[in-house]
Amino acid sequence: MENLSIVFMGTPSFATTILKKLLNEGVDVKAVITAPDRKSGRGQKVSKSDVKIYAEEQDLKILQPSNLKGEEFIAKLHSIDADLFVVVAFRMLPEVIWAMPPKGTINLHGSLLPNYRGAAPINWAIINGEKETGVTSFFIEKEIDTGMIIEQERISISENESAGELHDRMMHLGADVIYSTLQKIASDNLSPINQKELMNTGMQPAPKIFKQDCKIDFSKDVQTVHNFCRGLSPYPASWCTLYNKDKNEAKTYKIFSTEKTESETTGSKELKATKEGLLFPCSDNYLLVKEIQAEGKRKMHFKDFLAGNSIESLSIVNE
Repeated sequence: MENLSIVFMGTPSFATTILKKLLNEGVDVKAVITAPDRKSGRGQKVSKSDVKIYAEEQDLKILQPSNLKGEEFIAKLHSIDADLFVVVAFRMLPEVIWAMPPKGTINLHGSLLPNYRGAAPINWAIINGEKETGVTSFFIEKEIDTGMIIEQERISISENESAGELHDRMMHLGADVIYSTLQKIASDNLSPINQKELMNTGMQPAPKIFKQDCKIDFSKDVQTVHNFCRGLSPYPASWCTLYNKDKNEAKTYKIFSTEKTESETTGSKELKATKEGLLFPCSDNYLLVKEIQAEGKRKMHFKDFLAGNSIESLSIVNE
C-alpha cells in the first residue's frame, strides 16, 4: 500500500493488535499518537501505553500530546504530512485534528453503527442480550460516532460469553476491517453509507458505565442478571453486597463467570452452593457464580471462597 501513508492514534491493547496488523501488511505508518506516560501504583512507577510499548519496539515516531489543541502538537502533525489518520480506542479529537489529512480520519467502533453509539458498545450489547454485534469503520465527523460508514463485519455472541472474551475476538476482526478499509481508500474504491439511512426505532445507546451502574438487581429474572454480569466482566465488573451474620459484617463483592440455571428459586432468597459454583437467587431461577472477589481482595474461585465462608451465613443486601 505504497500510495497511502497514515498516522495511527490509539492507546490500549485493542489498538495495538490493529497497529500490528497494519505494519505486518506493509502500511506506511509515519507516526503513532498515544496517551502520555503516567505514574501509577504505590511506587509511582511510570507506565507506558500498550501502543507506545509496541511502537518503540518497531522504532516508530511517537507523539504523546497532553493537549490535542496545542499549537506545537498541531504543527508537528502538519509536518508529518500523512494522507490519512486512523483512530482506534483513543480520545475524542478536535476538528482541527480530524479535518487535517487530505483523505480524512477514520475510526473503528465496536458495534454495527448506528446501533450502540457511545463509549461502551461491547458491554451494552451483552447486557441487552444481543445475539450478534460487529465492528464498523467510518469517517470521523463533528458529532461522535455519526460519520459515513465505510465497512462493517458481523460477529455472533455466545450464551455465556463475557465482554472481555468478545472484546478479544472483535479486536482481531477489527484489525481485518481496518486493513480492508485502508485498501479501499488507497484504491479510491469507496461507497460510504450515511448512517441516517440505517437508523430505526430499535437503536440502542452505549453510554459510559460507572460503578454505581454495576450493582446487580437480583429481583430480575436469571437471564437478565446473567447478561448483566457477563456484560460487565471482567471490567468494570458487576457487584453486590453480602451480609455475613456469623461475622456481623457486610461486604461488597464483584461477580465473574456466571451461568444461568434451570433450578427454580420458588421464592427463596437463600444462597446455596453446589459442586459447580455458588447459587444466587433471582426472581425465577438461580444464577451460578464461579468466581467472586471481595472488596480489597483478589478474584477467587468459588471453592476458595467457600473455604473461608459459610454459605448458610450469607444473604444478599438489596438496599
